[in-house]
Amino acid sequence: MARAATTADAFNAVAEPRRRQILDVLAGGERAVNDLVTLLDLAQPLVSKHLRVLRQVGLVDVREQGRQRMYRLNGRSLKPIHDWVKHYERTWNERFEALDEMLEELKPKEKQDGGKDEQG
Repeated sequence: MARAATTADAFNAVAEPRRRQILDVLAGGERAVNDLVTLLDLAQPLVSKHLRVLRQVGLVDVREQGRQRMYRLNGRSLKPIHDWVKHYERTWNERFEALDEMLEELKPKEKQDGGKDEQG
């Protein structure tokens, strides 16, 4: 089975950890490429490559400011990812609650077993 192109959709684009780092930085506000290079300690061509992918799927917008290109996060394009993850929130909560209940049930037994070890 052929892999989907990273520019196919936002899900494929954010599968790359460096792109998620770039989005994290841009969540704090608009940045020039050089700022991203410095903050992420990456080579400029690599940052530009990731920004190009993020632009192609609509996760970032760019505008010209003099000789600089300023990038900013496009939050609307993250909504499909948010909606997909949100769909599973109920399942995660149910599993965490079941785990909490199981751990609470083990506490008295653990105290009993611990007390025997100290005595024996």
